[in-house]
Amino acid sequence: MTAPAATTAPEAVHEQTVPGFGTVTVRPLDPAGDSVLVHGWVNEERARFWGMVGHTREMVQKIYAYVDSLDTHHAYIVQRDGTPVALFQTYQPEHDPVGECYPVQPGDFGIHLLIAPADDEPAPGFTAGLVAALTAFAFADPGTRRIVAEPDALNEKSIARVLRTGFELGPQIDLPHKRAQLVFLTRESVAHVLAARA
Repeated sequence: MTAPAATTAPEAVHEQTVPGFGTVTVRPLDPAGDSVLVHGWVNEERARFWGMVGHTREMVQKIYAYVDSLDTHHAYIVQRDGTPVALFQTYQPEHDPVGECYPVQPGDFGIHLLIAPADDEPAPGFTAGLVAALTAFAFADPGTRRIVAEPDALNEKSIARVLRTGFELGPQIDLPHKRAQLVFLTRESVAHVLAARA
């Protein structure tokens, strides 16, 4: 019997060294090859805001195969120095239920970020280092004027983290699966944050 061929992870679409943090790599999620990894992440109680607790591995693979078929939504695995540390999804708000709940502006770019579970609490600055690389990835497209995220309104930790990285509060909205808190990050806000750190 012939052994199944080994799958090769998709090539990175973004790589950036963040001083004091490490090298962050963003690569497309492989629905089949990454299903075991991602299933473990989204099934933890801490990820209940992601909406997949209780899903089987096959269900998670099917969801991401569907996302992979879209031109308006994308999923990525984020690595820090070669170790997977986050699931990152992007979308065009005008082609997503979120876009029905707020006035979408030209250049809006939607994101979801799920940080992988860790044995220990992330070191101070972990989220900031990760977000720095991911915002650079989002703003690498000159058409992106503003990043839009919509954490669960009850997820106070997540909201506090993104506000510390320069996002600003928008309105709360009602989505089919949750009450969400819109947050926005403009190119100008990123420039101010970077200047303040310098």
